[in-house]
Amino acid sequence: MKIIGEFKKFISRGNVIDMAVGVIMGTAFTKIVNSLVTSVITPAMSILTGKVNIAAMAYKVNDEISIAYGEFLQAIIDFLLVAICIFAIVTTINKVRDKLSKKEEEAPKEPPKPSEEVLLLTEIRDLLKK
Repeated sequence: MKIIGEFKKFISRGNVIDMAVGVIMGTAFTKIVNSLVTSVITPAMSILTGKVNIAAMAYKVNDEISIAYGEFLQAIIDFLLVAICIFAIVTTINKVRDKLSKKEEEAPKEPPKPSEEVLLLTEIRDLLKK
């Protein structure tokens, strides 16, 4: 029973939940990037290379051995696209945060309201003046 309680405490911590959301979003984002590479980038690159499928590119040493460098190129393209997209997202988020923090700093702050004691003393002072 102690292990179950510790597990519940561990799993309910904010960092674990944030990490789980990040992994799920990363998985979904990977599908989008893979689709982009497969459907858009690879056909465009096939115009340059003359090959339809970059991942299938290989250097044949002999009938039994071939070096599949195309898969490596495909992995590099996937990585660079993910890095570019994440960079764009992070810079956009940072710009929005900077704008919001500047607006908060520029917003005029109201002076703190006086406490009940101060209000009462002010009222007494005003009555004494009369």
